[in-house]
Amino acid sequence: MPLNRRTFLGTSAAAGAGMAIAGGMTVPAEAHEQGHGHGRPPQRYSFTVMGTTDMHGNVFNWDYFTDKEFDDKAHNDVGLAKISTLVDQVRAEKGRHNTLMIDAGDTIQGTQLSYYYAKIDPITAKRGPVHPMAQAMNAIGYDAAALGNHEFNYGIPVLRKFEEQCDFPLLGANALDAKTLRPAFDPYVIKRVRTPHGKDVKVAILGLTNPGIAIWDKANVSGKMVFPGLEEQAAKYVPRLRSMGADVVIVAAHSGNSGTSSYGDQIPYVENAAGLVAEQVPGIDAILVGHAHLEIPEYFVENKQTGKKVVLSEPLKWGQRLTLFDFDLVWEKGRWVVERAGSKVLNSNTVAEDPKITRLLTDEHKKVVAYVNQVIGTSAVSMTTAEAAWKDEPIIDLINVVQAETVKAALAGGEFAALPVLSQASCFSRTAQIPAGSVTIKDAAGLYPFENTLEARLLTGAQVKDYLEFSAQYYVQTPAGAPVDTAKLTNAGDTPDYNYDAVSGLTYEIDIAKPNGSRIVNLSFEGKAIDPAAQFVLAVNNYRASGGGNFPHVPGAKQLWANSEEIRNTIIAWVQAKGSVDAAEFASVDWRLTRDGVPVF
Repeated sequence: MPLNRRTFLGTSAAAGAGMAIAGGMTVPAEAHEQGHGHGRPPQRYSFTVMGTTDMHGNVFNWDYFTDKEFDDKAHNDVGLAKISTLVDQVRAEKGRHNTLMIDAGDTIQGTQLSYYYAKIDPITAKRGPVHPMAQAMNAIGYDAAALGNHEFNYGIPVLRKFEEQCDFPLLGANALDAKTLRPAFDPYVIKRVRTPHGKDVKVAILGLTNPGIAIWDKANVSGKMVFPGLEEQAAKYVPRLRSMGADVVIVAAHSGNSGTSSYGDQIPYVENAAGLVAEQVPGIDAILVGHAHLEIPEYFVENKQTGKKVVLSEPLKWGQRLTLFDFDLVWEKGRWVVERAGSKVLNSNTVAEDPKITRLLTDEHKKVVAYVNQVIGTSAVSMTTAEAAWKDEPIIDLINVVQAETVKAALAGGEFAALPVLSQASCFSRTAQIPAGSVTIKDAAGLYPFENTLEARLLTGAQVKDYLEFSAQYYVQTPAGAPVDTAKLTNAGDTPDYNYDAVSGLTYEIDIAKPNGSRIVNLSFEGKAIDPAAQFVLAVNNYRASGGGNFPHVPGAKQLWANSEEIRNTIIAWVQAKGSVDAAEFASVDWRLTRDGVPVF
C-alpha cells in the first residue's frame, strides 16, 4: 500500500488536507452575525474534549503477563473498557453532541493482545481479523488519534491496515513521505460541533508524532518516512487551521512535556516537545500530551508571542486516566472565541468495565489467554526480577545468555567469530518471574515485554567502560557508611529501569559512593584488567543500538549482524529447544554494587 494512500494527498497541501467534518454532529453553518448590542447578553457555549494516550494495546483490565486482573501499588485500572464507561458518563452529563474524543498515540503495541493480532493472527493476513483496538475505539466513538512511535514497531503494513480499520483518522503532521516530503497521514481533522445558537464551533485537531521514530524504528521507516520536529510542523499548520476558520485548535502530541530527548544529538529535534510547541507556536488552545507516561491533570504554558495561556494535560497511560478539556466560548465579532480553557483527569478505577466493550472482544481475549498459557518448558528453580535493579540476578543472566549464544552462532565461521561476545540486558519489569516447574509463553513475555530485536555491534574495551559508566548513572550517589534504602537507590535523574543495562561476559564493580563518570572499578575480562584497545562484540537490542537511552558509542559502532526476530521470541525458542532451564548452568555474578571496595549487598 503506498505511503500516501489518503486521497487528500493528491490535492494541493495549500488546499487544506484534512477538512473531514464530524459525521452525526455536522449541521450547516448558516449563523447570522449577532452583536452584543440592544441589551442582549453575549452568546456563550461550552463543550468538552476527552482524551486518552499510550493505551498500548490495553482493552481489558487484564495483565496478560501474569494472566490475572491488572493491579499495581496505587490500585490503578487499565483498558478501553474502563475508559468507555467514563466516556459514557461524561457524554450523559454534557450531552454527546457537546463532546469530542481523541487520543495521543501508542495504541497497537504493548500487551500480548496487541502482539497476537500483529504477529500470531495478524490483521494483515488475507481475510484477517479486525484489530481489537480498532474495534474498541470505533465502538467508543473516537474522533481522531495521533500516531505514536510504537505504532511503527510492527512495520508500516500493519499500521496501514490498522488505519484502514479505524473509523477515525490517524493524524501525523510531522510524518512525511521520505521521497515527496508530503504528509504520509492526515495532518489534522476539523470537526463541527453544533451549538444551540445555530452557529457551529469549528474544532481543529492537529496530530503530531515523535521524531525519535526515525531512530527507534529505523529498520521499518528508513527511506520511507521522515519525521521533522513538532514545533516546525505546528508552526506550519496552526496558522493554516486558523485561516480556514478554526475557532478552537487542539493538538494531540505524542511527545512529553519536559523539553528533553533520549537520543542526544543524533537528530536535531526534541523528543519531549509538547511544552515547547505551546510556548513557541501561537494559536493553540490546548495540547493532549502523550509518550512520557506521566499524569498531568492541568498545566499551563504561556505562549511567548501572545502571552496567552495554553492548557496541557496528560492522562497517564494504559487507560488509567481520562483527560477532560473543558472549553467556554463566547460569540464575538462573528466568530466563537475561547474565553476559558481548563482540564482535569478522571481515574478509571472508579468505574466498572463497559460490558459493550467486553462482550465485543470476549473471543479475542480468550484466544490470547490460551496463547500466553502455552507451556514451553520447565525451570529447575524460581527466578524473579524483584531485586534485579541492584543485584546481578539469574533471570537477567537468562536474557544475556540467550542473546550471547544467538550472536555467537550468527558470527560463527566469519571474520569476527573469535572475538568475545558481551551482552546487555535491562530489568524491564520488577515483577517478572520464571516459576519453578512449568514455564509458559506469558512468563517469557513478561520478562521481555518489548518487541526489541537483536544486533551485534563492535566495541573497544575503552568504549565498553564508557558504556558502563553511562549506565551506572542510574544509581543515587550514596556515601560509604551511609544507610542504603533500595527504594531510593535507583532511578537517579529520573532514569527509567529500562535505561539501566547490566552487561555480561566480563566482571566489574559499580562504586555508588563515587560521582558519575568514575564509578566502574575492577573492570576485568577473563580475570585480567580490560585492555582499552581490545575488541568486543556487544549483543544489544535494536532500541539501544539505534540510540535509545542515548548510551555512548553503540549507535555509531560497526554493525556485525542484525536479526528481525523479537528477542522475546528468541528466548521462547531457546527455552523450547532446551526443554528445561537450570539457572545453575548460566547464572553468574558479573557485577555488584560496592562502596570503597565493600559490597553493598
